[in-house]
Amino acid sequence: MNTFPVLLVALGIFAIGYRYYSAFLAAKALALDDRRVTPAHAYEDGHNYVPSPKWVLFGHHFAAIAGAGPLVGPTLAAQFGFAPGFAWIVVGAVLAGCVHDMIVLVASVRHKGRSLADVARTEVSPFAGLVAMFAVLLILLVTLAGLGLVVVNALAGSPWGVFTIGMTIPIAIAMGLYMFKSEPGKIKVGLPSTLGVALLIGAVIAGHWVAQSSWAPALTFNAHQICFLMGAYGFIASALPVWLLLEPRDYLSTYVKLGTIVALVIGVFVVHPDIRFPAVTQFIHGGGPIIKGPLFPFLFVTIACGAISGFHGLVSSGTTPKMLDKETDARFIGYGAMMCEGIVAVLSLIAACSLFPGDYFAINAAPAVFGKLGLTTVNLDVFSKEIGEQLAGRTGGAVSLAVGMAQIFRGIPGMAALMSYWYHYAIMFEALFILTTIDTGTRVARYVLQELAGKVYKPLGNQAWLPGNLATSFLVVLAWGYLIYTGNISTIWPLFGTGNQLLATLALAVGTTFLVNMGKTKYAWITGVPMLFVGVTTICAGVLSIKNIFWPLTQQPGTRFQGFLDSTLMTIFVVGVILVLFDATRRCWKTLHGEPIPQEAFGPPAIAAGLPVSGGCC
Repeated sequence: MNTFPVLLVALGIFAIGYRYYSAFLAAKALALDDRRVTPAHAYEDGHNYVPSPKWVLFGHHFAAIAGAGPLVGPTLAAQFGFAPGFAWIVVGAVLAGCVHDMIVLVASVRHKGRSLADVARTEVSPFAGLVAMFAVLLILLVTLAGLGLVVVNALAGSPWGVFTIGMTIPIAIAMGLYMFKSEPGKIKVGLPSTLGVALLIGAVIAGHWVAQSSWAPALTFNAHQICFLMGAYGFIASALPVWLLLEPRDYLSTYVKLGTIVALVIGVFVVHPDIRFPAVTQFIHGGGPIIKGPLFPFLFVTIACGAISGFHGLVSSGTTPKMLDKETDARFIGYGAMMCEGIVAVLSLIAACSLFPGDYFAINAAPAVFGKLGLTTVNLDVFSKEIGEQLAGRTGGAVSLAVGMAQIFRGIPGMAALMSYWYHYAIMFEALFILTTIDTGTRVARYVLQELAGKVYKPLGNQAWLPGNLATSFLVVLAWGYLIYTGNISTIWPLFGTGNQLLATLALAVGTTFLVNMGKTKYAWITGVPMLFVGVTTICAGVLSIKNIFWPLTQQPGTRFQGFLDSTLMTIFVVGVILVLFDATRRCWKTLHGEPIPQEAFGPPAIAAGLPVSGGCC
């Protein structure tokens, strides 16, 4: 099958979804209105609440939500074949993922930029808010571990990658100082963005020289060392003001991300790579070398963020609502950014399936496991020689995706000799996706932990109190760092994927209650239908993961604690989400039968300023 018509179909569906469905959500279901003062203006403090231009905030938001999920999830799901993953990414993103992100963003904006758990407390009940807060924190920590593990596997033993990724930090800090502090009261975008992108490309090119120089040993780290370095970065990024590192770095990486997406689209149209995977494989019934379970329900939790992601709800109720300039920007940022992530997921699936199955499984399975599959490699030895790294047995999805991307780029006329550059560029591209999620995710987890800790010791709930920020940031980094240090892709990814989808189910339940409380019951199906589908598939995946993946670890020496920990976490996820679903149903029932809605539900009314209501249907 040729990829050209496949990609055209995906882009067409996404374009129609944004043009019409998101406009319907904005005008009818959510009634976006610029007369409402957003939290960025109402609580502006120069640290967390910072009104930001639409395009700058889109860059931050897209960079924050677009982590390993849309890259690695579809790549790993290729085990089941091309067709199931493609269908779920396109349909799931338009009807579930984009809706999820947009409605959570609007709900948070109308609740003073507070977290998803706090919105649940207000819209549903204090009990639901408390359960959601614990579930959100634990799921977020597992999510960060799942995303971070991909970076660890990709950068271990790669001085080129370490140098390039490391250089993004000082470049972003310089951009932040230039953008926000060079001229008081004015945010500069054009020149710092141009210089930042130029320096970043220079870092990719210089990485080849560094990898061949005497500096290479000093920049060559094993997986555990990369884990410590990433933890240090997450701690620092969480504690610094958003304008100094997080926002400019995310904005910078968005140029790379969107630029690479455009380049991949062009590459697919020019090269016309064939999809070498069958529509479905023999592993749809289970027993695969990467994902142990069957296609249903594990396809959905494996693809995860490529179609719908609970983590996005934490960003949409974390940093982004505190920087939204006006309410109608929520459509472009919430729905639009997730739509772009869906495109990334489709391209990732295409890149993975453009490899021969033997090459794909040789990279993503341990050598002993691959030897039992009865497959042979085709181009793997040639790719390893051209790239200069051993590719077989590099599990986790990142390496196979980078090889697939590099293979497409090298097919462009005049690019055949640049395989190693394209491969390392792809690794940098993937790492940028993930690290921008790590820094934002750590900050969001810090917000949630501070909300919880503030109930015990009030100063810890003050997000402007530096000692509290440092203490909670350290605890968050310690927790996800431990999971990365002791886990592997076979255990962390199912835990991450299932927890992430359960969090999306929780967010959709809160969003449905938000619509009902707002008097928009006739539009509740918009979130209710995706909630039911994602909830059923993910709870099934959670139960099967405990039974077939995590609990068997408790019977093996050396993995008993990990098995108990993973089984306990998954059980907490499932039970917590079921409790919130039950409570949300109860709250909707009461609202529909005339009981007064909770105080402050669905936020303040629009300010009667005599201004026309904006945010129409177009």
